[in-house]
Amino acid sequence: MKWFVFTVIMALQPIVIHGQTRHITVAADGTGEYTSVQEAVNSIRAYMSDTTYMFIRNGVYHEKIVIPSWVTNLCMTGESVENTIITWNDHANIRNMGTFRTYTIWVQGAGFTAENITFENNAEQLGQAVAVHVDGDRAVFRRCRLLGNQDTLLTANQESRQYYEDCYIEGTTDFIFGPATAWFERCHIHSKKNSYVTAASTVEGHEYGYIFNRCRLTAADGITKVYLGRPWRPYAATLFMRCELGSHILPAGWHNWDNTENETTARYAEYRNTGPGADPAARVSWSRQLSSAEAKRYTIEKVFARNDGWVPAR
Repeated sequence: MKWFVFTVIMALQPIVIHGQTRHITVAADGTGEYTSVQEAVNSIRAYMSDTTYMFIRNGVYHEKIVIPSWVTNLCMTGESVENTIITWNDHANIRNMGTFRTYTIWVQGAGFTAENITFENNAEQLGQAVAVHVDGDRAVFRRCRLLGNQDTLLTANQESRQYYEDCYIEGTTDFIFGPATAWFERCHIHSKKNSYVTAASTVEGHEYGYIFNRCRLTAADGITKVYLGRPWRPYAATLFMRCELGSHILPAGWHNWDNTENETTARYAEYRNTGPGADPAARVSWSRQLSSAEAKRYTIEKVFARNDGWVPAR
């Protein structure tokens, strides 16, 4: 009887398949194996340990894409970031859709990588409209463009680790938000409205939330009143270090979301930022300027430390 129970339990566990590296080409013009990204995703076997490489030729792909939890270790590479475009246009006020169903792409599977792709939610400014929604752990975006208005990037799942390198991210309000641990390296962050860049919801007990390192913050013409962040949840953690902050960043820097209690829990910090929006003397008293010793705690290895040894920059 014990052997029977053990056999049943093992049968219910995900099966990880080894030695199945695969290359797929998606082309809207029919020159690849698949003409749609979702069709190609649906062809991938579940729980692959080896990487599946998906090459997406230039084209505009009007798709709402889900990378399910059983599609693991997928690397999607576009032919060029300017011309490989995945776009959709849902927003929160369509049939009471709400924020979390508005995504253009929803990444659930672990070990996902995207390179040289534009992900866009081109809905009008009628409500929250997510372009990229990431739940999966060990997610990497390199040289991608994330385009939208309110809530462009949802870094979901408090246990998720996410890495964004040399990406362009634009939006209006809270356009980088969520509870994940996320590192942004040399990214261009562009505000299209007088509002807020980040709305982290880091959970209590998690040391790290958002880290922006060597990023550049700019704004559209006429935009002059932007906060670095406000706490979507009380223990929001956000650090801007060695970043270039444009004149659109307000002297106060940070907002308490109209709740003074957040000032005692939110963890907002900066380190050696430059530019007209980087005056430390003008910041709100409940934010911090890190010392050199404190800043040394913020390395990719330490922020993403877990027993799997994952270091995305490698």
